[in-house]
Amino acid sequence: MGRLTVLALRAVLAVVLTGTVFVQAGMVWALVSGSDPEDGSLPLTPLRVITILGMVSVQVALVCVWRLVTMVRRGTVFSHAAFRYVDGVIGAIVAAALVWFAVTAFNAPGQRDDPGVTVIMGGIGVAILGVALIVLVLRMLLAQAVARDVEAAQMQAELDEVI
Repeated sequence: MGRLTVLALRAVLAVVLTGTVFVQAGMVWALVSGSDPEDGSLPLTPLRVITILGMVSVQVALVCVWRLVTMVRRGTVFSHAAFRYVDGVIGAIVAAALVWFAVTAFNAPGQRDDPGVTVIMGGIGVAILGVALIVLVLRMLLAQAVARDVEAAQMQAELDEVI
């Protein structure tokens, strides 16, 4: 992975992390201060709490990706330590899907006249779970690469003994 690519990715990760922190701070401020009165059309407090939880899942994924990029840059990504961060990304994506399903369930009663919106939102939740499955497949590929790396190191050690 090139230096420019790593820097660009880290810049994007930092901007998104900063943005999620600002969104969370705004939501917490609105909850604590009560400065945004609800007009009765939609109870905002549960949506704010769900938004805060959704941002936590995004932040967990961002930190895990940052650590994986660091491991790639150092050449240590093909190790068992990388699995912790990949599992963190998978967990964060599943949590984001669950948060999205909560938003869908919360929004569904208001969509009785147009249930297609709820179906579409449910489909988006399933798509988010699909991303988690893709990352799980990538984790399996990482596991194979780590196993091959360990095997190659053992063969190299045996070859060194012979020589």
